[in-house]
Amino acid sequence: MTRPVAGIICCTRTVGIEPAQAVMNRYVAGAMRYADAAALLVPSMPDLMRASEVATRLDGLMLTGSPSNLDPVLYGEEIGDAPGPFDAARDTMTADLIKAMLDLGRPVFGICRGFQEINVAFGGTLRRDMALNEALIPHHAPDDVDFNGMFDHQHPVDLTPGGVLATAFGADRAVVNSVHYQGVDRLGEGLTVEAQAPDGVVEAVSATVNGAPLLAVQWHPEWQTAANAQSQTFFQLFGRALRGEPAVPPNP
Repeated sequence: MTRPVAGIICCTRTVGIEPAQAVMNRYVAGAMRYADAAALLVPSMPDLMRASEVATRLDGLMLTGSPSNLDPVLYGEEIGDAPGPFDAARDTMTADLIKAMLDLGRPVFGICRGFQEINVAFGGTLRRDMALNEALIPHHAPDDVDFNGMFDHQHPVDLTPGGVLATAFGADRAVVNSVHYQGVDRLGEGLTVEAQAPDGVVEAVSATVNGAPLLAVQWHPEWQTAANAQSQTFFQLFGRALRGEPAVPPNP
């Protein structure tokens, strides 16, 4: 049987001195292995390709994490000293892709930057004070840790009772890895909170648009997925969405 096709967004990166389209293998492998999907990488080159041209060929869309941040102009704030790096081409392509996919009634899932892109696409805003705000728990490892240590930084989240994640995980709490300096400020209109950190920061959201499921998390389920059953479940939810199946199988 032919597997569904998951579109996975690329970032604009620099290889040597040249711009390149790139996505870490772990996102692609997560979708192919645990969602049981074929994958197509979608370049962030909106000057050469319209989102509507590719959306019709995808069964769903995965918005990945990235070292880059969204430009604050996208959520109505012109801040000259906003922390980068930025990826204007990805900003444009993902905004157009989210709309194109949901207009077609096809699922959109997001991780980290993808979570933030979805919130902004629904009219929400982002906060950029999380590294310095002493009222918040640490959402990022100390600067002096190595790469693995950065992704191994963890904190608990409370899952919304009866929500998609709480039901799929069979739990009311999860421990997630946390690699972000920015997060949700104002929640996007129509989004439902799926998880919150102990300090109240929104960590996951869901929605249904034109019959299409949307689910996004601030953490990184693609990191060492083989060792984390809940991370596997996140991608399995994506696989079910790609096939037009309900998030939770009906009782026999």
